[in-house]
Amino acid sequence: MSMSDPIADMLIRIRNAQLVRHVEVVMPASKLKASIAQVLKQEGYIEDFALRDNGVKKELAIALKYYAGRPVIERLERVSKPGLRVYKGRNDIPRVMNGLGVAILSTSRGVMTDRKARADGVGGEVLCIVA
Repeated sequence: MSMSDPIADMLIRIRNAQLVRHVEVVMPASKLKASIAQVLKQEGYIEDFALRDNGVKKELAIALKYYAGRPVIERLERVSKPGLRVYKGRNDIPRVMNGLGVAILSTSRGVMTDRKARADGVGGEVLCIVA
């Protein structure tokens, strides 16, 4: 069965797993999901991630991060949806909580944070907001 929005599914799985204090969450893998997980790891929102081969399909396993018993990720929202894509130019990239959070963008140079996109002078599709 195909899914209409696999990125939203990934974000919801992470949010639900953190609500019940799971250590790890597993989902179907894709290159875009792995890129988002890489950005989350670089920014310190998750412990680690791994691509696993599960027979025919690949799985993405994300090790969740907690601090003092609370999830590190407090807010995780999908911005651009299949029905309404949100593109921002290099001068219009949103700031999340005045720089305390990050917006993850898909640009022509790959998936990156809002800070890196501003520094590189590129815009793109705003995938999600993490705080």
